[in-house]
Amino acid sequence: MKTLKGPGIFLSQFIGQQAPFNSLEGLAQWASGLGYRAVQMPCNHPSIFDLERAAVSQSYCDDITALLAKYGLEISELSTHLEGQLIAVHPAHDAAFDGFAPEHVRGDNAKRTAWAIETVKKAAAASAKLGLRAHATFSGSLAWPYIYPWPPHNPALLEEAFAELARRWLPVLDEFDRHDVDVCYELHPGEDLHDGVTFERFLAAVNHHPRCNILFDPSHLLLQHLDYLQFIDIYHPRIKAFHVKDAEYLTNGRSGVYGGYQRWIDRAGRFRSPGDGQVDFKGIFSKLAQYDYDGWAVLEWECCLKEGETGAREGAEFIQRHIIPVADRAFDDFAARQDDVAGLRARLGLK
Repeated sequence: MKTLKGPGIFLSQFIGQQAPFNSLEGLAQWASGLGYRAVQMPCNHPSIFDLERAAVSQSYCDDITALLAKYGLEISELSTHLEGQLIAVHPAHDAAFDGFAPEHVRGDNAKRTAWAIETVKKAAAASAKLGLRAHATFSGSLAWPYIYPWPPHNPALLEEAFAELARRWLPVLDEFDRHDVDVCYELHPGEDLHDGVTFERFLAAVNHHPRCNILFDPSHLLLQHLDYLQFIDIYHPRIKAFHVKDAEYLTNGRSGVYGGYQRWIDRAGRFRSPGDGQVDFKGIFSKLAQYDYDGWAVLEWECCLKEGETGAREGAEFIQRHIIPVADRAFDDFAARQDDVAGLRARLGLK
C-alpha cells in the first residue's frame, strides 16, 4: 500500500498583482509558510511559469525545480485547464472563451483550436523535463449546449461530437504517452467530460488510451448528485490526480442543480472551503489509500463565503490531517503462523 502525497495547492486562484502573489518565488515562500509541500502550476502566466521555455529548456526547468526546492516545494502537476478548454469550443461559447487565447488567434475557431492543441502538447514536454507523472486539464466541449434533451435527444449529433473530441485529443494523448505522462481530465460541468458516463464514452472513442485519465474533484460530483465514493470504486485505476475541494447542496423550493443563473452564493449548490461543506473527505482519503493512490492531494480553493488566504491556510492543515499513513503490515500479523504443506493439511484434518 502507498501513502498519498500532500498537501499541495493549485496556484491559479492566488496569482495576483501584489507581492507575494506576483512572482513564483513569492508564491513559493507563501505556500511553504502555510505548510504546503507542492504547487500545481498553471501554464497561462508566463511571468510565473513560462511554458514555452519549459518545453524546450532543461536548464529552465532545473532552475524552477531548484527555486521551489529552496522552500521545500515541488510541482505536483502542470495545469492547462484553460488551454485544454480551447481544444473544443462550441460556437455558442466562442466569445466567452476567446479571452483565454492569445490575441493572434482570437476570433478564428480553427486557429485557436490548433494553438490550444500545440500548447497542451508543449505541456507534455515540459512535464517530462520536470520529472512529473501527471498533468491536469479540461476536455473542452462541443456537446454541452445539448446537455438537456430538448429539443429531443439526437444520438447522431452526440456521436459526432465525441468522435470529433477524440480526433482532436488523440494526437495530444499520443504526445503525452511519448513523454510518459498521464493526462488527467477534471470532470467538470461545462466540459463534455463531466461525469463517469461521459468519461467512459470519451475513453472508448480514444480506444482506451492509456494516458486518458481522471482528475478526481468530488465537489463537481456532489453537485451533480453522484455517489463520489462509489465513483472511486469504479474508476480508481484511472484516477491519477486529486483536487481537494468542498461543496454543499442546500435543497430549497426555488432553484436546483441548474442554478437559476444566480451568483454562486445564492445557488442551491455551491463550492466551499474544505471542511465547510458536505463532502465526506474521510471516506475519500480512505478509499484512495485502499486503492494505492500515490499522487498528490491538491487544494483547489474556491469558496463563495470564505476569504482566500484563510482558506489556503486552513486547507493545508485539513489535507495533512486527512492523509492516512498506510500500514506496512496487517494489524493481526502477530497472530499469524507459517506452516508447510503437511502442517496445513493437518490443520484441515487431512492426511
